[in-house]
Amino acid sequence: MASFLPLILPEMNSKIFITSFLISLFMTFQHDILAQEATSYQMPVSAIADLVDAPSSPGTSLSPDGNSLLLLHRPSLPSIEEVAQPELRLAGLRINPRNNGPSRSGSFNKMEIQSISQPQNIRPITGLPENPRIENVSWSPQGKHIGFTISVEKGIELWIADMEQAKARRLGTYYVNDAMGGAPFRWLDNETLVYKAISSNPNQPLCKERESYPQENLVPQGPVIQENNGKTAAVRTYQDLLQNPHDEAVFSYYVAAQLMRIDLAGNSRNLGPSGLIRSFSSSPDGQYVIVERLEKPFSYIVPYSRFPYQVEMYSRDGQLKTQVANIPLADNIPKGFGAVRTGPRNFQWRSDKPATLAWVEALDGGDPSAEVPHRDQLYTWDAPFEGKAREGIKCSLRMGGVDWGNDQLAVVSEFWWKTRQVIVSKFDPSNMEAGKSTLFDYSYEDRYNDPGSFETHSNAYGREVLLMDKKGKSLFLTGAGASPEGNRPFVDRYDLKSGKTERLWRSEAPYYESPIAIMDADKQILLTGRESQEETRNIFLRDVKKGEMKAITSFENPYPQMKMVSKELIRYERKDGLPLTGTLYLPPNYDKEKDGPLPVLLWAYPEEYKSADAAGQVSGSPHRFTRVYWGSPILWVMRGYAVLDDPGMPIIGEGDKEPNDSFREQLVANAEAAIDKLVEMGVGDRDRIAVGGHSYGAFMTANLLAHSDLFAAGIARSGAYNRTLTPFGFQAEERTFWEAKDIYLDMSPFTYADQIKEPLLMIHGEADNNSGTYPMQSTRFYSALKGHGATVRLVMLPHESHGYRARESVMHMLWEMDSWLERHVKNGEARGEGRD
Repeated sequence: MASFLPLILPEMNSKIFITSFLISLFMTFQHDILAQEATSYQMPVSAIADLVDAPSSPGTSLSPDGNSLLLLHRPSLPSIEEVAQPELRLAGLRINPRNNGPSRSGSFNKMEIQSISQPQNIRPITGLPENPRIENVSWSPQGKHIGFTISVEKGIELWIADMEQAKARRLGTYYVNDAMGGAPFRWLDNETLVYKAISSNPNQPLCKERESYPQENLVPQGPVIQENNGKTAAVRTYQDLLQNPHDEAVFSYYVAAQLMRIDLAGNSRNLGPSGLIRSFSSSPDGQYVIVERLEKPFSYIVPYSRFPYQVEMYSRDGQLKTQVANIPLADNIPKGFGAVRTGPRNFQWRSDKPATLAWVEALDGGDPSAEVPHRDQLYTWDAPFEGKAREGIKCSLRMGGVDWGNDQLAVVSEFWWKTRQVIVSKFDPSNMEAGKSTLFDYSYEDRYNDPGSFETHSNAYGREVLLMDKKGKSLFLTGAGASPEGNRPFVDRYDLKSGKTERLWRSEAPYYESPIAIMDADKQILLTGRESQEETRNIFLRDVKKGEMKAITSFENPYPQMKMVSKELIRYERKDGLPLTGTLYLPPNYDKEKDGPLPVLLWAYPEEYKSADAAGQVSGSPHRFTRVYWGSPILWVMRGYAVLDDPGMPIIGEGDKEPNDSFREQLVANAEAAIDKLVEMGVGDRDRIAVGGHSYGAFMTANLLAHSDLFAAGIARSGAYNRTLTPFGFQAEERTFWEAKDIYLDMSPFTYADQIKEPLLMIHGEADNNSGTYPMQSTRFYSALKGHGATVRLVMLPHESHGYRARESVMHMLWEMDSWLERHVKNGEARGEGRD
């Protein structure tokens, strides 16, 4: 605001001068008020709001015995009142202090059990409270019960439901500690569970760590100091980290729990001492439990997942059997996507054995830049866990996971980010000294040649093991089946002796059908999810040999008003000849000859590739049912726009070149190709095209506005715009700012804020916790744009994170987007003149 006038004014002109001053002062304040516009939550037009409010089809979960489907119904979007509940942000966690659970988790509000053999037999699960918030649903090993939690105002309760009676009841009187998310309880056997318990009475705590709530001393005892003594600690940017000793104390209070064993009758007992329990899991036979306990020192630069922890083994009676490992703080993991912490990691139980613990250890110091013949080694340790663990197979790449089959067969996958290589091998668990033999060696970018994943099924322990035919000679593969026609999911038989595959079944147009489970491998009976452009996804039982199928579910189309929307997979080429695709949606009853070219919303997300051949492959399927969600661009097809969803935005760097070395040039070339195709088809008006995206798509949007004159306006949600604020890497970029300064600066729209002339709508959650997209990215970029006279609007959504949850927030976001598109695109000024 301008400085105040001198007190002594010329006598003759004092009234005029004072009047001018007051007008100037009012206009200054008015400008400030308008610049900081306050408004209540708004609603978009009903054509959009009704689609967002439409109930979704329930989720489904198949019982371990394959006899039943659990139907899980979701509630509508939560209110802003619910989202605005108190929240603690500590060590990478977001905790609701009222119930000691995650503050931003999804839930179900209704459950039903459906028979596979008699689909008409659908029974609601009774005994639930009104409007329950159901989470953490888990089948018992034999599928006779399910366990789940229900969040209430002051805690999280443990519940079970008897599947035969379809009746639920609460189990025990203690609350569940779900502050860390994940799995707060596990089935020990068919009659017993283990869970992280806390007292429902704060005056009678179960844990010594929760005897009193940490009180903050408002008078500091001294500065908070961090020091590094020459160690390299190149960590990416994280949100919600600990900042001081009080944060440490509060974090310890909320994650502390007592492991409790409880049977279905409600009889319970402690299992080991209380502590800061990171995770726990039980052996398949239920006789042992491994517990990971966080230890100090904590860190102020990495989240809790990198804190030190101890791994302990307990019997089911709570007796400490052995100390398995002591894992140090991992705040100095080498840089790179193949980097891991040293020492034992990825603890898991062999699913095919009663009690055999397995884990992985790095042989390269966790450093992807180290040149070594092998990077990881598998270890196993059999009950009763005496003596040393057994050394197992070694992998030349980073070990991904192991699918266990039996004493003679297991399958291991390994991968390497730098080359996108994946190797899948088989080995003999009883003779791991013999090494492994390669089954598949491919690039995970090459979708056309992806062999799929080996199918598993539930064994007597309720654990997943490799699915074999009765003779034990074949395994079975399922996959997306990417092809030039789009994804066509498949089921293959894999012969273990010859290594050859046989195609048993593949999805056929005009349907998109994907396998959920192989119900009978020898009879070739599948449970599938089937959908088409006109039909929403439903569950079917398919007999491949007989060519017969039976509908299990009959979910209805939740969007009948979109029935006449046109959907097409369009194909076009970039100027360098690279083939690209995108999914084009046109409004109901659109007639190109009569209605002419339409305003366009192009919504995209860039992806990095090391192979041009892979980048040009078709992804997705033209036969899938069109689903909308809170952030879907497809909503605007109902407002008269042509919507090009997910057009190819590949950024390629082959050989020694990295994709981001030519990020800007490739980004613009991708957009040009898409626009030229729409104009050539006669459906898109070149002067009325908007570009938008979320997260990295927002980053893309700002770059396209800065470096091209292709668009009438842009919409950027929850983006990052200044890469110097993510100096140790971002997205698929491994190099640091100091290794690639020009790349970081050149890719940052912030650097070119003075070049953005088209209107840009920016939306961001005030509580964004995604790595790299903290809200400051948007506020600083807005200031830079405003400082250069750009047409820009910044909308900060209270209490929202990287994705938006509250109905009020979602509806307001949609209103903002719709208003922006109507003003600057559909009804905006013609942009034909002056275009390059």
